[in-house]
Amino acid sequence: MKIEDCFEIGYITKTRGLKGEVQIAFTFDEPEKLKIKSVFIEINSKLVPFFVAAYKIPMPQIGYFNFEDVDHIDKAQPLTKKKIYLLNKFKPKRKKGEFLFTDLVGFTADDLQAGDLGAILEVREYPQQFLATVKYQENEILIPLNEVFITEIDIDNKKISFDLPDGLLDL
Repeated sequence: MKIEDCFEIGYITKTRGLKGEVQIAFTFDEPEKLKIKSVFIEINSKLVPFFVAAYKIPMPQIGYFNFEDVDHIDKAQPLTKKKIYLLNKFKPKRKKGEFLFTDLVGFTADDLQAGDLGAILEVREYPQQFLATVKYQENEILIPLNEVFITEIDIDNKKISFDLPDGLLDL
């Protein structure tokens, strides 16, 4: 199985209890829409399948999972800090015309003062905001995807323009 055949839904943050339950922090926007029977966990750069015995999502973006054959904390501990994936065919369909910040990966970014910044490599979601990762002058920088900084998004030409505050590119 290749990572290109899957999409990331989150990562395991920690174990919970002694019977092998793990806590998941979802990076997928609406985890309650996912139908989860099995997942792939990235271990040593390979995707390893795990069958889900039970799971619940008691809070937004947090879930608790029990995997088959992981019935003790000692078996669950090595899974912490690992990314979790589902096959692309299980990705919920979006409404027509819906555009998300995560769709900006691959877009070319530019700034009114600095000019061309490069391609957006990754978009990360944090509790308060989304951040785009761009390789600018041999450094990876994080740009807040905030409507205050975005001047234009050209979906057809895959380009996003910013008016970034002074000093942000120097961090």
